[in-house]
Amino acid sequence: MSSPGTFTLTPDQRATLQRTLDGWRTGNKVARLWSKDASLWTGADESKWLGWLDIVEAQLNAAARFATFSKEVRQRGFTHILLLGMGGSSLCPEVHALSFGKHDGFPELHVLDSTDPAQLLAVESRVNLASTLFIVSSKSGSTLEPNIFKQYFFERSGRDGSRFVAITDPGSKMQQVAEQDGFWRIFFGLPSIGGRYSALSDFGMIPAAGMGVDVPMFLGLAQGMVRACSPPHPGSTVDVTQNPGVVLGALLGSLALAGRDKVTVIASPGIHDLGAWLEQLVAESTGKVGKGLIPVDREPLGVPSVYGSDRVFVYERLENAPDPQQDRAVAALEAAGHPVVRLSVPDVYHLGAEFFRWEIATAVAGSIINVNPFDQPDVEAAKIATKKLTSAFEESRSLPPEKDVVRIGDADLESRVRAHLSTIHAGDYFGTLAYIQMNAAHEAALQGIRYRVRDAKKVATVLGFGPRFLHSTGQAYKGGPNSGVFLQITCDDAKDVPVPGQKYTFGVVKAAQASGDLQVLRERGRRTLHVHLGSDVGAGLAQLASAVERALQ
Repeated sequence: MSSPGTFTLTPDQRATLQRTLDGWRTGNKVARLWSKDASLWTGADESKWLGWLDIVEAQLNAAARFATFSKEVRQRGFTHILLLGMGGSSLCPEVHALSFGKHDGFPELHVLDSTDPAQLLAVESRVNLASTLFIVSSKSGSTLEPNIFKQYFFERSGRDGSRFVAITDPGSKMQQVAEQDGFWRIFFGLPSIGGRYSALSDFGMIPAAGMGVDVPMFLGLAQGMVRACSPPHPGSTVDVTQNPGVVLGALLGSLALAGRDKVTVIASPGIHDLGAWLEQLVAESTGKVGKGLIPVDREPLGVPSVYGSDRVFVYERLENAPDPQQDRAVAALEAAGHPVVRLSVPDVYHLGAEFFRWEIATAVAGSIINVNPFDQPDVEAAKIATKKLTSAFEESRSLPPEKDVVRIGDADLESRVRAHLSTIHAGDYFGTLAYIQMNAAHEAALQGIRYRVRDAKKVATVLGFGPRFLHSTGQAYKGGPNSGVFLQITCDDAKDVPVPGQKYTFGVVKAAQASGDLQVLRERGRRTLHVHLGSDVGAGLAQLASAVERALQ
């Protein structure tokens, strides 16, 4: 049976958790969740978005189709799969790609979820276009990024629809495009499953099957977690305290109400990308109406003294490949009195079970803090702002000039950074929002900035690459608690790439997304500083890091 995990808590925290679980028991709330009772949350439209509760059983009942697709992909001799998506349609496949790696005899899976021209070209350079299967993944079928990714690679591949697959909801614009362009296959999601809860639907499972993952085994292990999170049968001795998803959600929700709202994820190296998927699920689901849990992913581990009293740590430990250094760091956190949750993952095939555990936990936490965990109002606000800017570009062939931006080389760079960082106080978090290529060198430089701010200010830190975080953590940054202090970073593109059939380029789209993001953050009263690096991104990051270092002294 799937375990709720182990918890290191103070007596007060343990008592609070017990009271919360007692309330779930007496209120019959586990059964109400599974019966899709919207009154468990805000009484809005929550009941329409709970199809994910039943998806594993439905997928297992039709599991033969995954093996068939996997076999057909292998027989056609594809060397690469390139998934084109954003947010809920890209983050789970990315977990598969980075956790499972390449399977012998199957194509290697790559994911594109950025409009940054350098990143687009870098991804293109890693695949053989002539032997690549393209999976265009978009629930609504109207999301800007997957549509322009499809336009670009459809042209680059000679408009050969036989090497394209679509994953979308029935009746979407993407279905119509796929049919018109002669796509090889179209797979459908369920309208009752939102993007961030879609990991165990075809949005996550079709890319996994294509790269050679044994999907029936993966889903079978997930089914064990589904059973463990289900309501107990009449006469059963199983108690709510043994429900892995409910216990985790009750802990996170009750600790958030007590001020520990920074959910810091520590994941073993072999499953490190799980945190990127968790970020979207937790942030987009809970971060709204001034409330929310702020997930902290890939923050460098530090000594216990650098962490404030607003943290809870969740350790996803891969049992067949643990990291001794992480083990020691987590033990030190426990010894220092920080709340720590240890979750055991036997091997990578148990990731599906973790997906489901966290979906239940997020729904439960949303109930406890009283938000609708299935909408994303502030993501839509950023999309609208971006659409206005790209439409304006199509008319005038230029974007409005940026206001209140500091550039690398400006005499007041250091003083502006110092003034901005001085607004960080206990209980806040520092967010770096980087609209630059996501690669190892840039991430290392940004992690260095993040590390310095965390240690100097003793606050949680987050790092997002734009525009992908707009479909993920961006909801919480705009709609959650006003405790974020944000550093937006943009650059000039050394080489831009046209979008086929459009007047704008990928670089223009990225610039519009950054501008729209900043506009909405400021409208929401968020503390922001926009730094523009210029065209030499590496040099600009080095100068920015130096300015941050001096500003913190």
